Amino acid sequence: MKVRRIVIACLLSFVVQLGFAQTLDLVIKNGHVIDPKNRIDGIMDVAIRDGKIVEVARNINKDARRVVDANGMFVTPGLIDLHGHHFFGTEHNRYLSNSFVALPPDGFTFRAGVTTAVDAGGAGWRNFDIFKANVIDNSRTRVLSFLNIVGAGMSGGPFEQNTADMDPKLAAMCAKANKAYIVGIKLAHYEGNEWLPTERAVEAGKLAGIPVIVDFGRSEQPYLSLRTLTMEKLRPGDIFTHCYGGVSGREKVVENGKLMPWTLEAQKRGIIFDVGHGGGSFLFEQAIPAIKQGLKPNTISTDLHTGSMNGGMKDMLNVMSKLLNCGLTLNEVITASTWTPAQVISRPELGNLSVGSPADVAVFSLDKGTFGYIDVGGMKIIGDKKLTCQLTVRDGRVVWDLNGMAATPYNAK
Repeated sequence: MKVRRIVIACLLSFVVQLGFAQTLDLVIKNGHVIDPKNRIDGIMDVAIRDGKIVEVARNINKDARRVVDANGMFVTPGLIDLHGHHFFGTEHNRYLSNSFVALPPDGFTFRAGVTTAVDAGGAGWRNFDIFKANVIDNSRTRVLSFLNIVGAGMSGGPFEQNTADMDPKLAAMCAKANKAYIVGIKLAHYEGNEWLPTERAVEAGKLAGIPVIVDFGRSEQPYLSLRTLTMEKLRPGDIFTHCYGGVSGREKVVENGKLMPWTLEAQKRGIIFDVGHGGGSFLFEQAIPAIKQGLKPNTISTDLHTGSMNGGMKDMLNVMSKLLNCGLTLNEVITASTWTPAQVISRPELGNLSVGSPADVAVFSLDKGTFGYIDVGGMKIIGDKKLTCQLTVRDGRVVWDLNGMAATPYNAK
């Protein structure tokens, strides 16, 4: 009898454990799923267990600890902001490298549906360990990095003009030693008429087997040619950020209302055109004619920092909404904010809702009305569409819930 009771108890325990294992943590039901990687664009349910996507299908009716009704909303992979500045700190006169102009990611990401933020060059090989310890290891947002070719990082002023500190070998060594976090090399703000900084950044990228993102600096006339940059100096897969900017001292993609022909040649060649809105790098007079004439951005990003967060940029969703009202379709906007940036940084597990992928999910409402959008020059357009993030899930956990979609109703007694 005793043996029998033990066997029965073990069987019951196994059954209970089996049932527990099969219980889903979260099901998002009835939403319009847009998953560009898997070519899903329709009403689906999304099931999550143990921090992973376990099923995307119609009418998932399995036991779940939490069910969210996303009827009338759009469900997408968590957004990837390819260009932000998150190496915040307290050092004086260090611009975006462990200083006051950069921003902690968690206060700006989840509320906009962003689950992965890529810091664009705040750290160089000299101080990446500080960035990792202070920001990457202490953020709920997944934080990755483009490593600055300048060893001192994006410290501003003379630091970024110091070609002696642009060491391809040491940058590549740092990138390879931290390949779980470093996804590319950054060159930014160099002022001069020489190609040496670009060439050193590309060399570092070649040595480490990762792409280069370039924020092309200013120079005296004649300006360094953007056609030469994108058609000769950069490789397919490298990134030209601030593509709709109108920075003085640099060529533009649109001149006198006409799209420069080299832009489409470069994009066809494989150069990634990234928005990188920022506080000074997005003009309607560039973006709207460029989009109308065929130059749509490959990737959408914020260039988030203290100088952009309260201006025309605001946040990732505002940039996406702005582009939605400049001529991009919703599917194009989602693709440029999820699956394309995941491919650009060689993180195929991100930016999609494939079974087994990290359960990073965003739920948006697409609001209709009258909305004003501002560029960095103070110009305004009126649009009729605006994306609002209702819910964000990171690794299976609800990290943003604007209106309590995933909360338990309170019934006063």
